[in-house]
Amino acid sequence: MPFDFEARGRPRPGMRIAVIGAGVSGLSAAWLLSSVHEVIVYERESRLGGHANTVEVPFGDDVIPVDAGFIVYNEPAYPNLTALFGHLGVATEKTCMSFAASVNAGAVEYSGQSLSAVFADRRNLASPKFWSMLRDIVRFHRDARRALAEDSLQDESLSAFVARRGYGQPFTDYFLKPMASAIWSTPSARILDFSAAAFIRFYDNHGLLRVLNLPEWRTVSGGARVYVERLAASLLPKARLGARVVSVRRTQSGVEVADASGAVDRFDAAVIASHADEALAMLTDADASERRVLGAFKYQKNKAFVHFDAAHMPRRRRAWSSWNYIGDGEGFAATYWMNRLQNLAAPRDIFVTLNPRAPIRDEDIVAEFDYAHPMFDLDAANAQKEVWSLQGRGGVWFCGAHFGQGFHEDGLQAGLATAEALGGVRRPWRVPNESGRIRLAPAKAAAS
Repeated sequence: MPFDFEARGRPRPGMRIAVIGAGVSGLSAAWLLSSVHEVIVYERESRLGGHANTVEVPFGDDVIPVDAGFIVYNEPAYPNLTALFGHLGVATEKTCMSFAASVNAGAVEYSGQSLSAVFADRRNLASPKFWSMLRDIVRFHRDARRALAEDSLQDESLSAFVARRGYGQPFTDYFLKPMASAIWSTPSARILDFSAAAFIRFYDNHGLLRVLNLPEWRTVSGGARVYVERLAASLLPKARLGARVVSVRRTQSGVEVADASGAVDRFDAAVIASHADEALAMLTDADASERRVLGAFKYQKNKAFVHFDAAHMPRRRRAWSSWNYIGDGEGFAATYWMNRLQNLAAPRDIFVTLNPRAPIRDEDIVAEFDYAHPMFDLDAANAQKEVWSLQGRGGVWFCGAHFGQGFHEDGLQAGLATAEALGGVRRPWRVPNESGRIRLAPAKAAAS
């Protein structure tokens, strides 16, 4: 008898639910669901947290916690994360957010943190191209604010937006590509395929279009692991770490989940809180719409290093910022100056670099990690309009940061909204526009 993918029931207490993936989406969904249901978390890594990844950097007899993934947030753009930290009693502290770009081996180099840093390379004072970039940045901010106010953003790529508005090449090469590449951890050669609307909305949500009343950026005291440990405390006894899920299959009696060890377990419902391409690969019975929507999301693989090598910062120290783009017209690297971002009292400068353009000295490497980040091109933007319509088919649900702009608040919003729709539960706070970073459709109930 073929399975009816459209058959759904209502949430009921005491369901047995699998949550596959323990990044911010999976953890938040599991945490909220576990208040009413039995929840089993599958995580292929040996730790929970996903991109909330804190590394202990040794200094003699001491260790300093350094975040190698999620690092900062601000309260206006991250309302649910702010509420979660408050609910869990997680201490946070003010940090300094600034951006620098070092293009073509430092041939063009600047930082936005002060007038002196803008002209960190004094030759730029006499550079027509540099002044052209600055003029176009001002114009871009004005155009973006107007487009938002008039609700006139179109479904177009960044390259089409730039061409239609007539911005100059220096603006594209020295500002737009570096900024967008650093935001979404994507090579410069591919970043102009991204959605212009997504970029402008991100810019606006994070207060980057303002001159006054800039948001205050904050970081978790002691590292992101503090919130992960508190969020996961009730889940750990039943968490299956090092368990890579290889298949999710819908049956007439529920959902079967199989891991790489060969173990198979049955659940009333399953939440796949992984990247869209991984979710699609797990489904043994994906229908045409699941293949089309989930298959539309593409990912950029990135290598992250925690290290001490200052050669991966801008050449001019006065340009050093919290967040530094190092690249050319094709690839990119981004280096985060962790002493400044996390207020670290360390005897040496500590950096986190994504995709270094040259090898980091072996003796300076503390840790390295493989990440993948969603690419928000027009295919992804269109898929986001439909992804919620996939929820609950045969008891299978999805969540992840790809539901929104790819950041921690997006993943959290997706996890919480999925848990609420599946489990008949409610997050223990109220914030304005609580799911404003993701696209929701009428909630579908879980399969009985």
